[in-house]
Amino acid sequence: MNRGKFLKTLGLGAVGMTGLASWLKAVSALPDDPMLLPSLFIGHGLPHNILADNSLTQSWKALGLSLPRPKAILVVSAHWLTRGSFVTGIAKPAMINDFFGYPDELYHSSYPVAGSPAGAKLTQELLSKTGCEVEPARGLDHGAWMVLRHMYPSADIPTYQLSIDRTKSLAHYLQLGKLLRPLRAKGILVIGSGNITHNLGLMAAEHDAPVPEWAEEFDIRIQNLLERGDAQGLTQYTTWGRIAELAHPSSDHFLPLLYSAGLLQGEETVKFTHTGFEHGTLSARCVQFG
Repeated sequence: MNRGKFLKTLGLGAVGMTGLASWLKAVSALPDDPMLLPSLFIGHGLPHNILADNSLTQSWKALGLSLPRPKAILVVSAHWLTRGSFVTGIAKPAMINDFFGYPDELYHSSYPVAGSPAGAKLTQELLSKTGCEVEPARGLDHGAWMVLRHMYPSADIPTYQLSIDRTKSLAHYLQLGKLLRPLRAKGILVIGSGNITHNLGLMAAEHDAPVPEWAEEFDIRIQNLLERGDAQGLTQYTTWGRIAELAHPSSDHFLPLLYSAGLLQGEETVKFTHTGFEHGTLSARCVQFG
Protein backbone atom coordinates (compact mmCIF):
# COMPACT_ATOMS: atom_id res chain seq x y z
CA MET A 1 0.00 0.00 0.00
CA ASN A 2 1.45 3.41 -0.92
CA ARG A 3 1.67 6.27 1.57
CA GLY A 4 -1.30 8.15 0.21
CA LYS A 5 -3.58 5.11 0.51
CA PHE A 6 -2.20 4.38 3.98
CA LEU A 7 -3.09 7.88 5.18
CA LYS A 8 -6.54 7.67 3.67
CA THR A 9 -7.28 4.43 5.55
CA LEU A 10 -6.66 6.40 8.74
CA GLY A 11 -8.81 9.30 7.60
CA LEU A 12 -5.66 11.46 7.48
CA GLY A 13 -5.39 12.30 3.81
CA ALA A 14 -4.89 16.00 4.56
CA VAL A 15 -1.58 15.31 6.30
CA GLY A 16 0.14 14.95 2.94
CA MET A 17 3.20 12.96 1.97
CA THR A 18 5.75 15.23 3.62
CA GLY A 19 3.93 15.13 6.94
CA LEU A 20 3.97 11.32 7.25
CA ALA A 21 7.40 11.02 8.91
CA SER A 22 6.60 13.71 11.48
CA TRP A 23 3.22 12.14 12.21
CA LEU A 24 4.69 8.67 12.76
CA LYS A 25 7.46 10.08 14.99
CA ALA A 26 4.91 11.82 17.19
CA VAL A 27 2.72 8.74 17.46
CA SER A 28 5.65 6.60 18.60
CA ALA A 29 6.87 9.09 21.20
CA LEU A 30 4.73 7.57 23.96
CA PRO A 31 3.98 3.86 24.47
CA ASP A 32 0.56 2.61 23.41
CA ASP A 33 -2.03 1.85 26.07
CA PRO A 34 -3.92 -1.45 25.59
CA MET A 35 -7.19 0.33 26.48
CA LEU A 36 -8.31 2.76 23.75
CA LEU A 37 -9.87 5.76 25.46
CA PRO A 38 -13.01 7.34 24.03
CA SER A 39 -13.29 11.05 23.29
CA LEU A 40 -15.97 13.20 24.91
CA PHE A 41 -18.05 16.24 24.21
CA ILE A 42 -19.33 17.95 27.35
CA GLY A 43 -22.18 20.47 27.34
CA HIS A 44 -20.74 22.59 30.14
CA GLY A 45 -23.49 25.16 30.63
CA LEU A 46 -23.04 28.23 32.82
CA PRO A 47 -20.31 28.83 35.42
CA HIS A 48 -22.70 28.10 38.27
CA ASN A 49 -22.07 24.42 37.43
CA ILE A 50 -18.64 24.83 39.02
CA LEU A 51 -20.24 24.18 42.41
CA ALA A 52 -23.68 22.87 41.43
CA ASP A 53 -24.88 19.39 42.34
CA ASN A 54 -27.43 18.65 39.62
CA SER A 55 -28.14 15.98 37.03
CA LEU A 56 -25.57 17.46 34.62
CA THR A 57 -22.67 17.66 37.07
CA GLN A 58 -23.61 14.24 38.44
CA SER A 59 -23.26 12.85 34.91
CA TRP A 60 -19.74 14.30 34.76
CA LYS A 61 -18.88 12.60 38.03
CA ALA A 62 -20.27 9.31 36.73
CA LEU A 63 -18.09 9.59 33.61
CA GLY A 64 -14.98 10.05 35.71
CA LEU A 65 -15.82 6.91 37.66
CA SER A 66 -16.73 4.77 34.65
CA LEU A 67 -13.95 5.53 32.15
CA PRO A 68 -10.49 3.96 32.20
CA ARG A 69 -8.16 6.28 34.07
CA PRO A 70 -6.37 8.62 31.61
CA LYS A 71 -2.64 9.35 31.71
CA ALA A 72 -3.41 12.93 30.71
CA ILE A 73 -6.37 15.03 29.57
CA LEU A 74 -6.54 17.38 26.58
CA VAL A 75 -9.43 19.86 26.55
CA VAL A 76 -10.63 21.83 23.53
CA SER A 77 -12.68 24.60 25.13
CA ALA A 78 -15.07 27.09 23.55
CA HIS A 79 -13.37 29.73 25.69
CA TRP A 80 -9.95 29.68 24.01
CA LEU A 81 -10.25 31.15 20.52
CA THR A 82 -7.07 32.27 18.76
CA ARG A 83 -5.56 33.20 15.41
CA GLY A 84 -3.35 30.25 14.77
CA SER A 85 -3.30 27.00 16.73
CA PHE A 86 -1.74 26.70 20.20
CA VAL A 87 -1.36 24.07 22.89
CA THR A 88 -0.55 24.84 26.53
CA GLY A 89 2.85 23.58 27.61
CA ILE A 90 3.05 24.92 31.17
CA ALA A 91 3.84 22.41 33.95
CA LYS A 92 1.76 24.18 36.62
CA PRO A 93 -1.20 25.88 34.93
CA ALA A 94 -3.17 28.52 36.79
CA MET A 95 -6.96 28.52 36.72
CA ILE A 96 -8.44 31.26 34.57
CA ASN A 97 -11.67 32.73 35.99
CA ASP A 98 -12.93 33.98 32.63
CA PHE A 99 -16.50 34.74 33.73
CA PHE A 100 -18.13 37.76 35.30
CA GLY A 101 -21.00 38.67 37.61
CA TYR A 102 -21.20 35.43 39.59
CA PRO A 103 -21.08 34.87 43.39
CA ASP A 104 -17.67 35.27 45.02
CA GLU A 105 -17.52 31.60 45.99
CA LEU A 106 -17.10 30.62 42.35
CA TYR A 107 -13.96 32.74 42.06
CA HIS A 108 -12.49 31.10 45.14
CA SER A 109 -12.89 27.58 43.74
CA SER A 110 -9.71 25.59 43.33
CA TYR A 111 -8.46 22.95 40.92
CA PRO A 112 -4.68 22.67 41.39
CA VAL A 113 -3.95 20.24 38.58
CA ALA A 114 -0.57 19.76 36.87
CA GLY A 115 -0.04 20.43 33.19
CA SER A 116 1.33 17.97 30.64
CA PRO A 117 4.32 19.32 28.69
CA ALA A 118 4.85 15.84 27.19
CA GLY A 119 1.24 15.69 26.02
CA ALA A 120 1.55 19.20 24.61
CA LYS A 121 4.66 18.26 22.65
CA LEU A 122 3.02 15.15 21.22
CA THR A 123 -0.09 17.14 20.26
CA GLN A 124 2.03 19.82 18.60
CA GLU A 125 3.82 17.18 16.53
CA LEU A 126 0.56 15.51 15.48
CA LEU A 127 -0.65 18.93 14.31
CA SER A 128 2.67 20.01 12.84
CA LYS A 129 1.23 20.62 9.38
CA THR A 130 -1.19 23.18 10.86
CA GLY A 131 1.62 25.26 12.37
CA CYS A 132 0.52 24.49 15.92
CA GLU A 133 2.74 26.14 18.54
CA VAL A 134 3.28 25.55 22.26
CA GLU A 135 1.98 28.37 24.45
CA PRO A 136 4.33 28.34 27.48
CA ALA A 137 2.37 30.35 30.05
CA ARG A 138 -1.42 30.09 29.60
CA GLY A 139 -3.48 28.36 32.29
CA LEU A 140 -6.78 26.47 32.08
CA ASP A 141 -10.04 28.31 31.39
CA HIS A 142 -13.31 27.44 33.10
CA GLY A 143 -14.50 25.41 30.10
CA ALA A 144 -11.84 22.91 31.16
CA TRP A 145 -11.48 23.01 34.92
CA MET A 146 -15.17 23.40 35.83
CA VAL A 147 -15.90 20.05 34.18
CA LEU A 148 -12.82 18.26 35.50
CA ARG A 149 -13.52 19.49 39.01
CA HIS A 150 -16.51 17.12 38.98
CA MET A 151 -15.04 14.33 36.84
CA TYR A 152 -11.71 14.06 38.65
CA PRO A 153 -12.05 15.98 41.94
CA SER A 154 -8.62 14.89 43.17
CA ALA A 155 -6.98 17.00 40.43
CA ASP A 156 -4.37 14.30 39.93
CA ILE A 157 -4.44 13.81 36.15
CA PRO A 158 -2.18 16.16 34.12
CA THR A 159 -4.31 18.48 31.98
CA TYR A 160 -3.59 20.76 29.04
CA GLN A 161 -5.58 22.64 26.38
CA LEU A 162 -5.67 23.10 22.62
CA SER A 163 -6.91 26.41 21.24
CA ILE A 164 -9.45 26.83 18.46
CA ASP A 165 -8.08 28.73 15.47
CA ARG A 166 -11.05 30.97 14.72
CA THR A 167 -9.91 31.59 11.12
CA LYS A 168 -10.59 28.07 9.83
CA SER A 169 -13.53 26.28 8.24
CA LEU A 170 -15.80 23.82 10.05
CA ALA A 171 -14.32 20.96 8.02
CA HIS A 172 -10.86 21.93 9.30
CA TYR A 173 -11.82 21.32 12.94
CA LEU A 174 -13.18 17.88 12.10
CA GLN A 175 -9.93 17.06 10.32
CA LEU A 176 -7.92 18.16 13.38
CA GLY A 177 -9.89 15.66 15.43
CA LYS A 178 -8.82 12.93 12.99
CA LEU A 179 -5.19 13.99 13.34
CA LEU A 180 -5.52 13.66 17.12
CA ARG A 181 -6.77 10.06 17.02
CA PRO A 182 -3.41 8.58 18.10
CA LEU A 183 -3.81 10.32 21.48
CA ARG A 184 -6.54 7.85 22.38
CA ALA A 185 -4.06 4.97 22.20
CA LYS A 186 -1.57 6.93 24.31
CA GLY A 187 -3.93 7.14 27.28
CA ILE A 188 -4.87 10.78 26.66
CA LEU A 189 -8.55 11.65 27.11
CA VAL A 190 -9.67 14.33 24.65
CA ILE A 191 -12.64 16.43 25.78
CA GLY A 192 -14.46 19.03 23.71
CA SER A 193 -16.19 21.48 26.03
CA GLY A 194 -18.99 23.70 24.69
CA ASN A 195 -22.74 23.42 24.09
CA ILE A 196 -24.78 22.01 21.20
CA THR A 197 -27.06 25.04 21.46
CA HIS A 198 -25.79 28.28 23.00
CA ASN A 199 -27.75 31.51 22.84
CA LEU A 200 -27.17 33.61 25.96
CA GLY A 201 -29.16 36.52 24.54
CA LEU A 202 -32.37 34.45 24.58
CA MET A 203 -31.53 32.53 27.75
CA ALA A 204 -34.24 32.42 30.44
CA ALA A 205 -33.54 33.28 34.08
CA GLU A 206 -35.11 30.05 35.34
CA HIS A 207 -32.91 26.97 35.25
CA ASP A 208 -35.80 24.72 34.17
CA ALA A 209 -37.43 27.16 31.75
CA PRO A 210 -39.35 25.77 28.75
CA VAL A 211 -37.19 24.86 25.77
CA PRO A 212 -37.91 26.89 22.60
CA GLU A 213 -38.92 24.84 19.58
CA TRP A 214 -35.89 25.95 17.57
CA ALA A 215 -33.48 24.78 20.30
CA GLU A 216 -35.12 21.39 20.59
CA GLU A 217 -35.13 20.92 16.81
CA PHE A 218 -31.45 21.84 16.48
CA ASP A 219 -30.45 19.51 19.32
CA ILE A 220 -32.42 16.62 17.80
CA ARG A 221 -30.87 17.18 14.36
CA ILE A 222 -27.41 16.93 15.90
CA GLN A 223 -28.45 13.81 17.79
CA ASN A 224 -29.62 12.20 14.55
CA LEU A 225 -26.37 13.01 12.75
CA LEU A 226 -24.31 11.55 15.58
CA GLU A 227 -26.41 8.39 15.76
CA ARG A 228 -25.95 7.89 12.00
CA GLY A 229 -22.20 8.42 12.28
CA ASP A 230 -22.44 11.39 9.92
CA ALA A 231 -19.66 13.58 11.29
CA GLN A 232 -19.39 15.38 7.97
CA GLY A 233 -23.01 16.43 8.32
CA LEU A 234 -22.11 18.36 11.46
CA THR A 235 -20.05 20.74 9.33
CA GLN A 236 -23.18 21.70 7.36
CA TYR A 237 -25.20 23.04 10.28
CA THR A 238 -24.89 26.65 9.09
CA THR A 239 -27.08 25.75 6.10
CA TRP A 240 -30.05 24.99 8.36
CA GLY A 241 -31.36 28.54 8.26
CA ARG A 242 -33.04 30.28 11.17
CA ILE A 243 -32.66 27.49 13.72
CA ALA A 244 -28.88 27.53 13.19
CA GLU A 245 -28.73 31.31 13.61
CA LEU A 246 -30.69 31.06 16.85
CA ALA A 247 -28.77 28.05 18.18
CA HIS A 248 -25.38 29.68 17.59
CA PRO A 249 -25.18 33.46 17.12
CA SER A 250 -21.45 32.67 17.11
CA SER A 251 -19.96 29.23 16.50
CA ASP A 252 -17.52 29.08 19.44
CA HIS A 253 -19.50 26.63 21.60
CA PHE A 254 -20.26 24.31 18.67
CA LEU A 255 -16.69 23.91 17.41
CA PRO A 256 -15.39 21.62 20.21
CA LEU A 257 -17.97 19.03 19.12
CA LEU A 258 -16.22 18.74 15.74
CA TYR A 259 -12.87 17.91 17.32
CA SER A 260 -14.43 15.21 19.51
CA ALA A 261 -16.42 13.72 16.63
CA GLY A 262 -13.27 13.56 14.49
CA LEU A 263 -11.63 11.21 17.00
CA LEU A 264 -14.25 8.50 16.36
CA GLN A 265 -12.80 5.59 14.39
CA GLY A 266 -14.13 2.83 12.16
CA GLU A 267 -17.34 1.19 13.34
CA GLU A 268 -17.31 2.80 16.77
CA THR A 269 -20.57 4.26 18.02
CA VAL A 270 -21.64 7.16 20.18
CA LYS A 271 -23.72 7.32 23.31
CA PHE A 272 -25.30 10.23 25.12
CA THR A 273 -24.23 10.43 28.73
CA HIS A 274 -26.58 13.31 29.48
CA THR A 275 -29.42 15.09 27.69
CA GLY A 276 -31.61 18.06 28.49
CA PHE A 277 -31.47 21.85 28.60
CA GLU A 278 -30.58 24.60 31.04
CA HIS A 279 -32.23 28.04 31.04
CA GLY A 280 -34.22 27.13 27.96
CA THR A 281 -31.60 27.75 25.28
CA LEU A 282 -28.52 25.85 26.53
CA SER A 283 -28.36 22.21 25.46
CA ALA A 284 -26.65 20.18 28.17
CA ARG A 285 -26.20 17.13 25.91
CA CYS A 286 -22.96 15.24 26.55
CA VAL A 287 -21.56 12.66 24.14
CA GLN A 288 -19.12 9.78 24.42
CA PHE A 289 -17.41 8.80 21.15
CA GLY A 290 -16.13 5.23 21.17
